[in-house]
Amino acid sequence: RIPAGLAFWQAHAADLARAEKAYGVPAEIVVGILGVETIYGREMGRFRVLDALSTLAFDFPEQHPRAAERSAFFRKELEHFLVEQHRAKAKPSAALGSYAGAGGLPQFMPSSRANFAVDFDRDGRIDLVRSTSDFIGSVAHYLQAFNWQRGMATHYPVAFDSARLDMDALMAPDILPTFSVASFSAKGAVLDGEAAAHPGPLALIELLNGGDAPSYVAGTENFYAITRYNWSSYYAMAVIELGQTVKARLPAQLATR
Repeated sequence: RIPAGLAFWQAHAADLARAEKAYGVPAEIVVGILGVETIYGREMGRFRVLDALSTLAFDFPEQHPRAAERSAFFRKELEHFLVEQHRAKAKPSAALGSYAGAGGLPQFMPSSRANFAVDFDRDGRIDLVRSTSDFIGSVAHYLQAFNWQRGMATHYPVAFDSARLDMDALMAPDILPTFSVASFSAKGAVLDGEAAAHPGPLALIELLNGGDAPSYVAGTENFYAITRYNWSSYYAMAVIELGQTVKARLPAQLATR
């Protein structure tokens, strides 16, 4: 993924810079998402979207604790997909995607395509399979719509003061940014430097490491915005670290644009 991300950034630097200017989302975050989702278009899914959505809409496993809710969700996604295919005068059975019905290079669900995809190359149509401009702009627009804050860090290092530590309280909100810096610190989380002056809410993010000790970071609203793409702190950290690693390998003139 890292070499593929480097080649992708070098080939599409202008669109990445334009999306960052338009939506405030750093190029490395867009590059990270596209790399995690499809390895820059290499793996966009081989299931018929019509089959995937129909199965999940009408034959979702009944033993699942949220079966009714999930079935309803996929019925709406199926509706969005059929409407989109009708408007495009496309054959619904031809579209391929993931086992959950996501498609295109950014792996948007049909409702996300309807609500957040943009015609970033201004050719009069949105194409998330072949138009690099469209899928770069659409990912950035998606994150902006979920309250991405321009110029804000995604996370900070955090340490703990064992004398004050209330881990249960810190972990209770999960990945939702809830604590001010003052309340975070009062519960035993220690922040230094830039983190100590952070203006918004924070969440304590726990990342398990198998048999080793967990890692912790203080997640900001921008960390949470990435999890709106996929509800997982591991997903968000993978996106962030992949994007940062690719950026670190760029020629200097691109990395500083």
